[in-house]
Amino acid sequence: MANLAGFLVETAARQPERPALRLGEHVITYAELDERSARVAALLRSDGVRPGDRVALMLPNVPEFVVLYYGVLRAGAVVVPMNPLLKTREVEFHLTDSGAVRLFEWHQAPGEGAQGAAAAGVRHTAVEPAAFAAALTGHEPLPGVADDGDDGNDGDDGNDGDDGDDGDMAVLLYTSGTTGRPKGAVLSHAGLRHNTEVNSIHVQRMTPEDVVVGCLPLFHIFGQICTMSAAVRSGACLVLIPRFEPQAVLDAVARERATVFEGVPTMYAALLQHPSDADVSTLRMCVSGGASLPVEILHGFERRFGCPVLEGFGMSETSPVVTFNHPDRPRKAGSIGTPIRDVEVRLLDAEGRDVAAGEIGELAVRGPNVMKGYWNRPEDTRAAIPDGWLRSGDLARADEDGYLYIVDRKKDMIIRGGYNVYPREIEEVLHEHPAVGMAAVLGVPHADLGEEVAAAVVLRPDARATPDELRTYVKDRVAAYKYPRHVWLVDKLPTGPSGKILKREITVPAR
Repeated sequence: MANLAGFLVETAARQPERPALRLGEHVITYAELDERSARVAALLRSDGVRPGDRVALMLPNVPEFVVLYYGVLRAGAVVVPMNPLLKTREVEFHLTDSGAVRLFEWHQAPGEGAQGAAAAGVRHTAVEPAAFAAALTGHEPLPGVADDGDDGNDGDDGNDGDDGDDGDMAVLLYTSGTTGRPKGAVLSHAGLRHNTEVNSIHVQRMTPEDVVVGCLPLFHIFGQICTMSAAVRSGACLVLIPRFEPQAVLDAVARERATVFEGVPTMYAALLQHPSDADVSTLRMCVSGGASLPVEILHGFERRFGCPVLEGFGMSETSPVVTFNHPDRPRKAGSIGTPIRDVEVRLLDAEGRDVAAGEIGELAVRGPNVMKGYWNRPEDTRAAIPDGWLRSGDLARADEDGYLYIVDRKKDMIIRGGYNVYPREIEEVLHEHPAVGMAAVLGVPHADLGEEVAAAVVLRPDARATPDELRTYVKDRVAAYKYPRHVWLVDKLPTGPSGKILKREITVPAR
């Protein structure tokens, strides 16, 4: 089956009575998940939703998200995942830009979704579990899944929307909009199926015996594919956690005897610093992505919890995984590993030429995982994929074994008096200080140097350190032009919906 929802149909046929989803005491089997998603497909069809129509989902990590996600795909429609925390004007933009025909929103939401849907002229449905289940019973399950109608290899950039050739589009995922308004990445059934298969079989090696902690937001591509879709493909049980809290995660691991945990660096830092005696000995693998994981946090987590952490790299535009520290190869701390199956990477200079061995270049990606393009944005698509290779915006280097190391985001690089300073290098040094819990290094304007190096630091619980002490600590360990002249302490760092630190929202205090 070419449709991504085919994984669910196949797994449900193979092991109907095994648990698919857990939320507290609530359990849904694969047979139940299969039936409910088929009823969603029937409901959508009866309401006039046609193949290719966009249907928006604005829910936290609850079973209804999973039911709706696969139901939309089974109907041949396109999922538009949206952060439940979006405000009215943001909801209106996502719905209008995508051309969505329906919005399903969690019933406990504060009303921003309903107001945004009204402004966009889109039908809004509040999803309350009992009422939602009752509504589904009125529809006979739609058998099978809709054919995606496309092999995903025609190179269509998804920018027309009216040419009838959008059949392979499965998910329209909006980027975070760090450089302007969010852009919708057109992700195909083919690309998402490929990434799901590689992750579940070759990278995470999931089996029906696995229990996967689902605290990554499912509206984000990391949670959608690496936890939800990979678990469904392999027949594992997904333990849903609506909101990340360290104790809730550790309790869930102990209670459900979880075997796989996936998170972003801020989650690993929070778990490492959280006091708990929960038994997490059943964990066999932890996966980190979304941002670079400081080496000190990686080593500290492994020492405390006794479980290896494998780091990888991905993007919304690549469905998402590009590289990984594979379990059957040597792992290198601080590295994002090597490309996954069928995916190629290159390191390019500003002119699009391969850099010399050992030099830093922009990571470019080619493979079946790469998006078809940005929705209705042909110029942005051509800029991102000018020659068949997607420009990631990340600067990286490769070692003699081909392992890749992210140096920093291209836009985050600081140029101080003509010298390049890579924030991640300085952040790694700060994390080596015993009092530092998290750190973010950024450039601030400077009249003479162009930019100056600055650092916002969160201390570990009950730890003590002064900005001067931290400044001196870094100064003693890096070249003189690299250390941060401006250091300040904060209670927490701003993060996005996936837990990634948002440097653009850090307030720099006056000096």
